[in-house]
Amino acid sequence: MSTVHVVGAGMAGLAAAVRLAEAGRRVVLHEAAPYAGGRCRSFFDEALGTTIDNGNHLLMSGNRSAMRYLDIIGARASLEGPECAAYPFFDLTTGERWTARPNGGPVPWWIFSTSRRVPGTRAADYLSALRILRSRPDQVVTDCVDPASALFKRFWEPLTLAALNAPADEAAAVLLKPVLLETFAKGEAHCRPLIARDGLSASLVNPALAFLEGRGASVRLGERLRGLTMFGDQMTELQFTRGTEALAEADAVVLALPRRAMADILPDCPRPAGSFPIVNVHYHMTAPPETQPEAPLIGLIGGVAHWVFLRGRIASVTVSGASALAEEPAERIGAQIWAEVAGAINAPEHPIPPHRVVKEKRATFAQIPSQLDFRPKTATKWRNLLLAGDWTATGLPATIEGAVRSGFEAADRALRLSR
Repeated sequence: MSTVHVVGAGMAGLAAAVRLAEAGRRVVLHEAAPYAGGRCRSFFDEALGTTIDNGNHLLMSGNRSAMRYLDIIGARASLEGPECAAYPFFDLTTGERWTARPNGGPVPWWIFSTSRRVPGTRAADYLSALRILRSRPDQVVTDCVDPASALFKRFWEPLTLAALNAPADEAAAVLLKPVLLETFAKGEAHCRPLIARDGLSASLVNPALAFLEGRGASVRLGERLRGLTMFGDQMTELQFTRGTEALAEADAVVLALPRRAMADILPDCPRPAGSFPIVNVHYHMTAPPETQPEAPLIGLIGGVAHWVFLRGRIASVTVSGASALAEEPAERIGAQIWAEVAGAINAPEHPIPPHRVVKEKRATFAQIPSQLDFRPKTATKWRNLLLAGDWTATGLPATIEGAVRSGFEAADRALRLSR
């Protein structure tokens, strides 16, 4: 039987390996780090005395590829969220609280209900969604939505930052289109917010490794790829720090490496340039908030922080597109963000709970119009070499859903190669 080598055990690589193993293919998964998961993992923080995630990641019930991945590895039940779609918000400047509640079915009658839609908006304001759905590749979000409107500040801007990790006046509007079509446009059953109840590794990584082990796949951690050998239109060898792996005629390779790592391995491969950072702050509180929101997260408006994820005594905060904040010292970030979080969850502002600041300075590629054409396709000029990653040409933003879908696409192509 032919073998598929998957290089990189982030979400794209894990998805590719899982899909291949599910289909009965022999799989070898290589990862340079001593752990799998890439940016999507958990670790035990000695200072906080608890397990936290490297970064915060929100899934939605309409993320069909991510849900399929979770079903394969038997981990969908490890996610938690509201029974019906609900997005709680808190405006730091006015003190207002509200919850956006999309209705069931594709007809969005919720925008006509003052108790369901965003305060300060009219039903007609939501027609801006049509402009995003009709957007051109050269347009940014603020070309489609009035940046002075309440709907922009209280819905479109938070959604853009969450999905595209870029300011709305720079983010490519066309990347919001699939987000809307696959979630909000289908009704509340497809746009329920979901988070990993016990952490990202417990939901997305460890069950995948267990699944692969159960299917006989080989997982080789701490094995860094140094180079490739090609002959004609065929890849013939993988060169690792621990030795060389020769490829048989029918073998295939899925490169699921981070964008920056491709510069050394495939320097001629197109890849988008630039990046935007994400800053995450994890607070270990003495007790869970007394008042729990309808969903395990709160969107913050009018401040520095964007989203607060609540898991028991842990409040994890995400600031996307955080170019300026990432340059600030961790002590200042922790104090500034807690002042906002405390107001949102009705917690004392002092003392500041023990916390960890995690800066991902190159969290995602710059999802701006000028970089979209540089996202490479799955297939390459070498017939047995395929690419995967959230930075490839998925048509989706650089999210877990995009990473998983790219891994599935690469795996399906690898399966067709050896039929």
